[in-house]
Amino acid sequence: MTSSAERDMTASLSMLDDFLAYTLALARPAANETHGSCAGGVRWAWLADGVLSMEPAVLTADTRSVLASAGVHGDETAPIELLSCLVRDIACGEAALTCRLLVILGNVDAMREACRYRDDDLNRLFSGRHLQLPHSHEAPRAAALEQAAVQFFASASRQPGARWHIDMHTAIRASAFERFALLPHTGRPISRAMFEWLGHARISAVLLHTAKGNTYSHFTAHTCGAEACTLELGKVRPFGQNDLTRFAGANEGLRDLLAGTKRRGEAELPRAFTVIDQITKQSDAFELLVAADVANFTPFAKDTLLARDGDYRYVVQHDEERLVFPNATVKPGLRAGLMVIETTRGTLSSLV
Repeated sequence: MTSSAERDMTASLSMLDDFLAYTLALARPAANETHGSCAGGVRWAWLADGVLSMEPAVLTADTRSVLASAGVHGDETAPIELLSCLVRDIACGEAALTCRLLVILGNVDAMREACRYRDDDLNRLFSGRHLQLPHSHEAPRAAALEQAAVQFFASASRQPGARWHIDMHTAIRASAFERFALLPHTGRPISRAMFEWLGHARISAVLLHTAKGNTYSHFTAHTCGAEACTLELGKVRPFGQNDLTRFAGANEGLRDLLAGTKRRGEAELPRAFTVIDQITKQSDAFELLVAADVANFTPFAKDTLLARDGDYRYVVQHDEERLVFPNATVKPGLRAGLMVIETTRGTLSSLV
């Protein structure tokens, strides 16, 4: 006779074997099949479309809690595929799990339509900004993902370093640093543990925000007290066309974090760049005076005119400034580029 544990494991396999396909199909478990157990006694629970929790058999008061998200932009497929593979490997015992894990596939509707978003950039709608756009297709999803994070971290340890959020993306364009991270501004000292983890994940550069934003990682850092980062791991590709070996560093780094293991040897810490300004599109007359395919982190010399829009001008003020996320097609009022300067020496000396 089949035991109840065996029945739980069998019921979970169709979902956990390919969580991405299950989510894209808008499949939902029956009311009595929303939770169960899998290899190693790991407990899982389907919470909503694209939202899955997994916990080790044994929890302690200081067990780490990690939110791993991807697909906040629906066309950034490689990290979504990595998370789906991670769920499968935990479920069958090929990947270790020693912490609480919340897996989130962000903009499911955009993923299904192979687009970045339907109405509005989901990664600009957090920290309550979705309330300003109540008719946006993305607004309810932003509210739901905020709630999922708050509920997950409500049960998390408050010990330093016990709360993490890794939000994985891919970039629209090429970059001088193929893999880089963005850290939200929190007012707290910059975490050495995060920088070291980024180094082990083979992240080459870190962009440090200097003002609060409306991204998912800003939300979890401010509202949930998480060590949070946004990772940019390569270029946008359709599902099935990604060379996942190019993402091995981040994949191995995330799996090490979840397993509670560290690689031997010291990794080279990433270079640090600090935001000093942004280029804002003020009207449809906006002009971004760079090549359409300019790479992220391209340097520009002092006195270079980079943008104009009526009376507005952006002229480089420092000896060298680098342009990140240039995008002249955003809606008026939104950011058309970030300007950063290198601050590696000072940043690394201030890590705690």
